[in-house]
Amino acid sequence: MPGGDAREAARTVTGSLETFPYLPELPARGPGADMIGRTAGLLVEVYAHVEPSGWRISDRPGRDTRRARSWMGEDLDALEEFTQGYEGELKVSAVGPWTLAAALELRNGEAALSDPGACRDLTASLAEGLRAHLADVRRRVPGARPVLQLDEPSLTAVLQGRIRSASGYRTHRAVDRAVVEGALRDLVAVAAEAGAPVVVHSCAPDVPFALLRRAGAAGISFDFGLLTEREEEAIGEAVEGGTTLLAGVVPGVDGPLSDPAGSVMGVRTLWRRLGLAPGTLAESVVLTPSCGLAGASPAYARAVLAHCVRAARSLADNPE
Repeated sequence: MPGGDAREAARTVTGSLETFPYLPELPARGPGADMIGRTAGLLVEVYAHVEPSGWRISDRPGRDTRRARSWMGEDLDALEEFTQGYEGELKVSAVGPWTLAAALELRNGEAALSDPGACRDLTASLAEGLRAHLADVRRRVPGARPVLQLDEPSLTAVLQGRIRSASGYRTHRAVDRAVVEGALRDLVAVAAEAGAPVVVHSCAPDVPFALLRRAGAAGISFDFGLLTEREEEAIGEAVEGGTTLLAGVVPGVDGPLSDPAGSVMGVRTLWRRLGLAPGTLAESVVLTPSCGLAGASPAYARAVLAHCVRAARSLADNPE
């Protein structure tokens, strides 16, 4: 979300999304509130600090770690305040292990992705951190049924060997798909212990739908505008297999909004092309912005959330 006021963001989200609110992220506050720093603050016995080149793994917790944890606490306090008595699904987000490994630097300045042992350590640390985070959310909002979103915008680049080295002159070797799947499956298992289904989000092209389903993802979140025909079969298989699709159909930055029915026209068209029953649309699809709203104006962010609710209602009322 845009801005830096945790209470205002929590008020907006809970007021707009009565049945599926989420814990807002406010990266405009600076390092530690950004996507990577925020998740680094959740890690257990692995610490990170900010260098000019980005986040780097540290020997001990420092100012940047403390700041990330402080902001997370502030965000949770605000969410707790505005979800008194709430019962239902509540989404929290963290960076997934592969985007984290591609972004966090080792002491030599190379991405943790370059070291298989470091990748394993990061996954294990993230698993413990998420276990504690989900428990904290359940304690603060007793009626909530947490849903864990793992943000993996770099996942496809990791699989295709497109993550650049520190020098920029080469790329890191592609990670074996079985290794990628195994790490994600480990985190899905941790979330399952807390009763939290996992959604994996990627706003990049070529989302690996089949791999994410095999890893146990209950839902896959993606930019609907980036879909190509070659992915349609995988989407059909995902729907038939019970996977929820979080379709990003509304732009995440300021611009004109179509009418709600127009926003879901592409989803309806895809359903017909795949030969799927229209009645399954409301059960299988959640409508979202195409990606995060941090780059939007506060007014546009509020408008987008309300627009998604109206578009979802349109889809449910008139699936054909």
